[in-house]
Amino acid sequence: MSAIEEAANSAAAVSGGASKIEIELDQVEKIFQTDEGDVHAVAKTDINVRQREFVVLLGPSGCGKTTILRMVSGLLKPTSGNVRVAGHELWHGDTRDREAVQEMGIVFQEANLFPWLSIEKNIALPLKLRKQSKAKRLKKAHELCELVGITGFEKRWPRELSGGMRQRAAIARALSYDPEILLMDEPFGALDAMTRDQMNIELQRIWETSGCTIIFVTHSIPEAVFLADRIILLSPRPGRIHSVTNVTFKRSRDMAIQTEPEFQEIVRDLRRQLESM
Repeated sequence: MSAIEEAANSAAAVSGGASKIEIELDQVEKIFQTDEGDVHAVAKTDINVRQREFVVLLGPSGCGKTTILRMVSGLLKPTSGNVRVAGHELWHGDTRDREAVQEMGIVFQEANLFPWLSIEKNIALPLKLRKQSKAKRLKKAHELCELVGITGFEKRWPRELSGGMRQRAAIARALSYDPEILLMDEPFGALDAMTRDQMNIELQRIWETSGCTIIFVTHSIPEAVFLADRIILLSPRPGRIHSVTNVTFKRSRDMAIQTEPEFQEIVRDLRRQLESM
């Protein structure tokens, strides 16, 4: 058993004994071809994420965090290696597996809401594309507004909402079709510190309620330690796994945990590792 698998097993025990592998990266590598030559973004990497686990990808800028997330989502095809999602091979030649892709919702740093659609219609759009009736999709949108804490804003336009509230709507949209997996690429990076803390608490609650598996990309060490069951620290480009840290604090967590000596020690250790790269 590899060190990565041992860390995943330990994290699974902490988070309640979940054992099913939800996401597998097997010797996944990405090389971009540019006019200036090849850019080796991600070295051959193995990552396993278990069902209902909250995994954070952490590392310096340019280390391949977003590239890995985009390969998991099917937005980027690996140069080599295999990605499996919920037991399905993600790629068959140059074609993505439809069942695997349907397991996933994605939230980016920008909410990317359509400005000509109301909040409820933005949230319901994936269901409209899946041919659900208007009544069903609006009912689901209202339920999700309640889940993410924006009840009463269903009829508003995106421009009328704060950045944090737009991100709540983006999370609701990603959850609209009940994905098993939520992929999040620095979703709170553009928010002020207080709003970001509030969104971290809300995301934890949403994750516990929805029961989905999350892979979350961030540059923030405290954010990673607050949210994660397991933190995968990546090395500078070409990105490879530098270390894996299990975070064993009980759920639910509140911001007061950041004052705990154990929390501060994990933050210091991760910062030391980053500074030594």
